[in-house]
Amino acid sequence: LAPSPLKVTVSVLYWENKMSLALHPDNFQHIVRVMNTNVDGKRKVAYAFRMIKGIGVRYAHVCVKKAGVDLSRRAGTLTPEEIEKISDVITDPLKYKIPAWFLNRQRDPKTGKTEHVTSNVVDIKLRDDLERMKKVRAHRGVRHMLGLRVRGQHTCTTGRGGKTMGVSRKK
Repeated sequence: LAPSPLKVTVSVLYWENKMSLALHPDNFQHIVRVMNTNVDGKRKVAYAFRMIKGIGVRYAHVCVKKAGVDLSRRAGTLTPEEIEKISDVITDPLKYKIPAWFLNRQRDPKTGKTEHVTSNVVDIKLRDDLERMKKVRAHRGVRHMLGLRVRGQHTCTTGRGGKTMGVSRKK
């Protein structure tokens, strides 16, 4: 039996779509440099920006939408102006009316500001918070100092860290 024309058309369209992903325009970049991070140009824009520390899937989607870039595009096809616009939205989200509850650093203890920290600033802020908790002798800070579990886990039998414990048998 000969296949119906509808099935043939669908399969041809399917193969055309598959092949179009492999063809790259002349200005395609396989690695895009954004905010001191190498971003994979073959991924879609929102998922490529996840490679920057401090940016998750939801925040990346919001930033790309606020910048006015199509979500279905690949990161390697972005122009430098579009990359600059997205990085501007990421660095100053409150200016683009992204709600404060969406940001990862609300009411900073030192400055009192609400902001979204990315890349190496995430590590710096985490280290500062741990030092502050240790200095004021907060419970979490003391647990961090002693190298114990911080989030309420049981520590009687687990997490002994390589210390052998048991009974040695006599021969």
